[in-house]
Amino acid sequence: MASLVYRRYGGSLQVDLPSFDVLEEAVRIPETQWIATACPLEGLSCDSRFLTFMDADGNSRIRVAEVRAAVEWAAKRLKDRRGADAGSPVLELDSLTEEARPLRSAAETILRTLKAPDGARISLEQVRASDSALRAAGQNGDGIVSPAHLPERLRPLAVDLMASFPEVKNRAGEPGVDPAMVKRFREERTALLAHLEARPAAFAWGETSLDTAKRIREVAPLLDTYFVQCRLVAAQPEAATSLRLRSERVEGALGDLAALGKAAGDLPIAPPEPAGVLEWSRLHRGPAFEQLEAFHRDVATSVTGDARRLTDPAWREMSAKADAVLGWQAKFDSSPVRKLVDALPSVPEADLEAIEAECAADLALKPTLDAIVELERLVLYQRWLLVFANNFISMPNIYMPRRLALVERGTLILGGRKYTLSVLTTNRAAHSALTGQGTTCVLYVQVAPKDGTPGYEVAVPVTRGRSTDLVVGKRGIFYDVDGKEHDATVMQVVRQPVSLWESMTMPFTRMGAFITSKVEGLATTGEKTFDTTLEKGYTQAVAAPAPAPGAPPAAAAAAPTGGIAGMVAAGSIAAAALGSSFAFIVTQVKSLTLVDLISAATVIALVVMAPAGLLGWLKLRRRNLALLLEGSGWALNDRLMLTPALSSLVTRRPRLPKGARVDRMDMVRPELVRQREEDGEEEGLSGWARLGLILLALFVVLWLVRVPVLTAMCGAQWLSEDTCTVVLPSTAEPAPAAPAPAAAPATK
Repeated sequence: MASLVYRRYGGSLQVDLPSFDVLEEAVRIPETQWIATACPLEGLSCDSRFLTFMDADGNSRIRVAEVRAAVEWAAKRLKDRRGADAGSPVLELDSLTEEARPLRSAAETILRTLKAPDGARISLEQVRASDSALRAAGQNGDGIVSPAHLPERLRPLAVDLMASFPEVKNRAGEPGVDPAMVKRFREERTALLAHLEARPAAFAWGETSLDTAKRIREVAPLLDTYFVQCRLVAAQPEAATSLRLRSERVEGALGDLAALGKAAGDLPIAPPEPAGVLEWSRLHRGPAFEQLEAFHRDVATSVTGDARRLTDPAWREMSAKADAVLGWQAKFDSSPVRKLVDALPSVPEADLEAIEAECAADLALKPTLDAIVELERLVLYQRWLLVFANNFISMPNIYMPRRLALVERGTLILGGRKYTLSVLTTNRAAHSALTGQGTTCVLYVQVAPKDGTPGYEVAVPVTRGRSTDLVVGKRGIFYDVDGKEHDATVMQVVRQPVSLWESMTMPFTRMGAFITSKVEGLATTGEKTFDTTLEKGYTQAVAAPAPAPGAPPAAAAAAPTGGIAGMVAAGSIAAAALGSSFAFIVTQVKSLTLVDLISAATVIALVVMAPAGLLGWLKLRRRNLALLLEGSGWALNDRLMLTPALSSLVTRRPRLPKGARVDRMDMVRPELVRQREEDGEEEGLSGWARLGLILLALFVVLWLVRVPVLTAMCGAQWLSEDTCTVVLPSTAEPAPAAPAPAAAPATK
């Protein structure tokens, strides 16, 4: 029994699975100690056929019980597990147990068929190539043989059989014949030949029986109704009155052609006779008159031999014979082999037996072909089962930069950084709803293959850099696990702090964005107000009538204010308000020393950044990659923590190539100078104008800090208090004059 070793990966404790023997023991541990308990088939970078074998119940998910069953099945058939330890796609036949004898026989058959030089081992490619070759040769093991794989003399008969019965296809997708089809042909042939023998008795009128029966069936509703009416009149003579049209109905329908036609159609085809006799000469000229006359002329006279009348017994006899003819024909038409009616007696029984023998020979291959399928399963389990367990029972590969986890879809290059972990997402809304509950910044990227195949979306965690540089619509390139390059576009960003510095500065970033948005909004509103005011003033100026000559000035003064003058007045008031605000700010700043300004700025920064930094530090320590997998359908038992030290495994900025040298010189500046010299003119401010602006700004700064600077200078040791006199302008009232000091002794 192999001893189990548990190792720690990124904060989670996982069982180590270095070999198949250890795996055989590890699948017995409780499910609570597995990293995953279920996963979808989508998004795993391994052989799709292997995943199909693992998914025993076909629900597109792999669960704990299915992994255990797969390991147990492979362990019973492999006595030498070195191939499974190495994940080899080549199976050594000597490594098979006695229970795998059918698989070994199938492997030897394949090697002989392919004429392989080495008969001691078989590869996955050989297994799949032989399966295709056997199916292409018509050996499918299902007993369904295509006509192309039958002897030439049997092919026409096989084609006739296939045309007579529903199509069946073999494993290769080719239509063919099977023993059930041959058996049914015998049964249908016997039944049809017996049915043909009964044809003379059914066709009482010879070769014209079918046409005659069809004509009788056409008029049967009319004549059946007439003879029923005759029985009614015979039993109750007064009913004859009810079968006639009343005068008021005829009078009401006069002038209405449609109503008259309907009234005529409701009449019996002839006056009902209690004796049950239809006199052809007494037919009413209703809607069915022409049809009945043709039937009388072409059918009734020749069948009954009476051209004047048709009795009820004669009609019933005629109907019975017609039903027999039509019944025989319907049964004949329902026979699937009716098209072969002429060739049925001449079909040799030996040919049918030969087709059955070919089908039986193909069916005899079923155990071998089934063994080939199981052989493919075993080779795939040897290649992938240990790898899959290291991505299901344990997940060390997700932390190892030199190993590829099965859940990974590829590498994203975006914004100068390399994102090495990406997970397939089929439902972005559900996935982002789950990852939004975590603390990891996640990008949802649309991958568009260049070869025209359908695109897909991946979720990419961001663990380094700045999340503010990542916006929707940003483009990059994506390399899948096969190394193919595709276009990539950011579709959504679940924004979270990526670094401690970003979390500390994020409040200032948000405040800056807020202030910018408000300033832009105010500017936009001001522009609209200015345009509205200007338009209103212009309209009033144009629409106002000119004052009458000699009108008193008071009238003009009483006119409503507005227009350009009002706008100028409003602008003056606004300018005065802004000037007052600026003066107040300058007055408050003047009362502070330079040390006070620096201290205040530092305190404000600490008050804002310290809580944000603490919160960001906590978020960075709680980053969990498990949410990324759970959003894609995984069921996980443990968290996949991503500590700051492990963040470089997911998001990296590669170094410059070894031996590369960085030239700090800006190559653009010389080109700009050369371009300006060629153009002979410069845009923007001249050098003197820039110097003037710099001096003005320096003067404003020095003026604002003059009080703390001079105070500091006066407090120097080399300057006494008696010789330091500073006169500053002040707006306060002058203090009362102090009394003159007493005479002081002379000083040097």
